[in-house]
Amino acid sequence: MKRLTIILLVGLMAAFGEGRASGVERAEGQAACSRAVVRISVCNMRRSGDYDAEMISQALLGTPVKVFSTGRWNEIETPDGYRGWVHEEAIALLDERGLSAWESAEKLIVTAMTGLVHEEPAEDSPTISDIVGGDRLEYLGARGSWLRAGFPDGRVGYVRRADAVRESLWRRTLRQDGEAIVETALRFLGFPYIWGGMSPKGADCSGLVRAVLWMHDIVIPRDSGPMSEYCERLDLSQLRKGDLIFFGRLDPDGNVTRRVNHVGIYIGDGRYIHSLGIVKISSLRKEDELYDPITAPRALFGGRYLNK
Repeated sequence: MKRLTIILLVGLMAAFGEGRASGVERAEGQAACSRAVVRISVCNMRRSGDYDAEMISQALLGTPVKVFSTGRWNEIETPDGYRGWVHEEAIALLDERGLSAWESAEKLIVTAMTGLVHEEPAEDSPTISDIVGGDRLEYLGARGSWLRAGFPDGRVGYVRRADAVRESLWRRTLRQDGEAIVETALRFLGFPYIWGGMSPKGADCSGLVRAVLWMHDIVIPRDSGPMSEYCERLDLSQLRKGDLIFFGRLDPDGNVTRRVNHVGIYIGDGRYIHSLGIVKISSLRKEDELYDPITAPRALFGGRYLNK
């Protein structure tokens, strides 16, 4: 199967390249560093350097970022161009050697929605960190039913084999068809809506879509507007499972505009999964018990990012 490549975000894919396993060194004189890697399961990015500031997006464990300001709060930019402030504990500042080692190391891809990294290969061993679907760790070997995993800050722990897979194997067995996309999306059912979220810890509408496709190695823009611009646009009658549905904004008079401000994933039979208050299934069809009078009348068009 050919991998989908979106030129706008090709740098993000390159950042997770395969290669030899090697240790990662933390930078000396961290304040002078301009690159870092996310070191916690989900890094909340805020509009300013304060816990009370609005959360604008998230970055997952293993994501390389640019750093523009350091201190207790660091201003960073993700590979997809999102810029925000994160607490210093959320990232590992690396020198060029450390960053190169991290980017070339063979990775583990977290495939479970949630999980734990333990100090030793045992369930009762103390935890080092939590993990969520889509996180990246360094693959350092296997031990029975456990995988040895490295963090970008040098910590080492063990992940259950059931929760992660070597990236090389993941890429060989990965499915990018509509049925697979829908199966992953349904795993998010009942998860909370969180503004700026795009992970199993909570997601807004576009964050849900991006998180689902990210788990299938399909990289798309972060927000619904740009998503609608870079996909293959479809009439609603052309929708297939795994396609996206874009919804318009209401003007002050209650009329639907062409400005996209909501998105969901089509799951078939006129239904779609989306994040609105909670991740749920709704329907475009008025006769369906799941018909959503809030979003369905605002449906504008569909979009396709899949090869099949």
